[in-house]
Amino acid sequence: MRLLRQLTFTPSPSMVGIVRSYTWQMMKLEPEHEVLIVGSGFAGLCMGVRLRQAGIADFLILEKDAEFGGTWWANSYPGCAVDIPSHLYSFSFARYVGWSRRFAPRAELLAYTRAVAQDFGLAPHIRVSTAFLGARFDEAAGCWIVQTSRGETSARCIVSALGALNRAAIPALPGLAQFQGPVFHSSLWDHLVDLRGKRVAVVGTGASAIQFVPEIVDQVAHLDLYQRTAPWILPRPDRAIGPAEQARLARSAALRLLYRGANYVQYESRALLYAYFPRLFRVAQALALRHLHRQVADPALRRALTPDYTMGCKRVLLANSYYPALARPNVSLVAGGAQAVRGGGVVDAQGQERPADVIIFGTGFDVEHTMGAVDVVGRDGKRLMQDDLAAYKGCTVAGFPNYFMITGPNTGLGHNSIIYMIESGAAYALDAIRMIRERKLHSVDVKAEVQARYNAALQKRLARGVWSTGCKSWYLDEKGRNYTIWPGFSFLYRWITRRFDIQNYHVK
Repeated sequence: MRLLRQLTFTPSPSMVGIVRSYTWQMMKLEPEHEVLIVGSGFAGLCMGVRLRQAGIADFLILEKDAEFGGTWWANSYPGCAVDIPSHLYSFSFARYVGWSRRFAPRAELLAYTRAVAQDFGLAPHIRVSTAFLGARFDEAAGCWIVQTSRGETSARCIVSALGALNRAAIPALPGLAQFQGPVFHSSLWDHLVDLRGKRVAVVGTGASAIQFVPEIVDQVAHLDLYQRTAPWILPRPDRAIGPAEQARLARSAALRLLYRGANYVQYESRALLYAYFPRLFRVAQALALRHLHRQVADPALRRALTPDYTMGCKRVLLANSYYPALARPNVSLVAGGAQAVRGGGVVDAQGQERPADVIIFGTGFDVEHTMGAVDVVGRDGKRLMQDDLAAYKGCTVAGFPNYFMITGPNTGLGHNSIIYMIESGAAYALDAIRMIRERKLHSVDVKAEVQARYNAALQKRLARGVWSTGCKSWYLDEKGRNYTIWPGFSFLYRWITRRFDIQNYHVK
């Protein structure tokens, strides 16, 4: 491809294809990189580590932001923390004993990503401030031509580690552009905005809102919280992890394994409720309602905070300080959500305008359009995730050779650590890349009929779970199809991704 740029004449499109094919086959040109990883969060770092451990050093990790770290670099809102036990929300190959709390705060998680990158020598492979703009599969060359914000490159294989929570979902409220004060999303927190003494409108009651609202309520003059749907909230079993406990874990590998295993079994057992026996959620609902009654004395506020859908249908949240924050005199819960924005305030569902100096969106992420404007073109001009969000094992899509995804469609978990799923997907992609290298393959492309059968069976299993009990959530696409969640135990996903099943792929 570099050779083509040096030609002094302007060839026709057909001639370009002939020349490219000839130069590739006769001169044995190679792509610039063997593997291109898109994203430097936990998934991208995991893939980089596994490639290095396999002796594959020719790879590049692209990161659009100014620093690497993915979710834990981008999200810096007050109170940001994980909702999975820290010892489980970490790699099996890089177990850390220095967590200060059972549920680690954002700063410690970001520091953990830095330590992993340093310990496994990933820094030379990471290119920050380099956005992945698109890619096109070159059939003659058997590689991907990749467009980035810093120019064109090429790779034999692409591993997409974009993750699902990377595009802020901001509702298109009428009049928002005319609002006179600061407006930002929780994942793009504006630390230059001083909230002290301000009237703040918080739109949305998602996982980030229940963390940052208690953190800012003491600063603001008044806070209006616009709630469209009340979330189910359970107590957050957080606690400090002292130096003595850290030292014991540091001394004993067996204790570390036991501690991690106990956390895994505890959380994995919840899959029984989500995927197999949704009626058991009645017990969890009773616990959540008791939590609400203990923390909210006002009957009217309590009614407004009581969900009207089956628990587990949407994401279940953990919080100890959220309900008490809403009971404060300078906080108003506005049921029905926000309907519009005017120059000096927000209009609620009843048409009443409430004054606001700042608007903060806690409305989560646009999971359905994770790819955004990125254009990935496979065989026969097919575009990735344009018409169908389905994939095979959440990793590959028919018509996109040598393109692998980590935490792709239907690999999300509501009950356990996504890190477990990340390691499973990375293992599957690594095994495929190994086969391509060792057998000197041009490409592997999952068979369309295999992908279709897999997803038909997947959707049948999802229909039996709690996600199909009637509520609207970000788990579902515009057609009501669940394209996000893995419908069962995470160890079953580990089993089906334990090796690359090349018999289910077109091999060239």
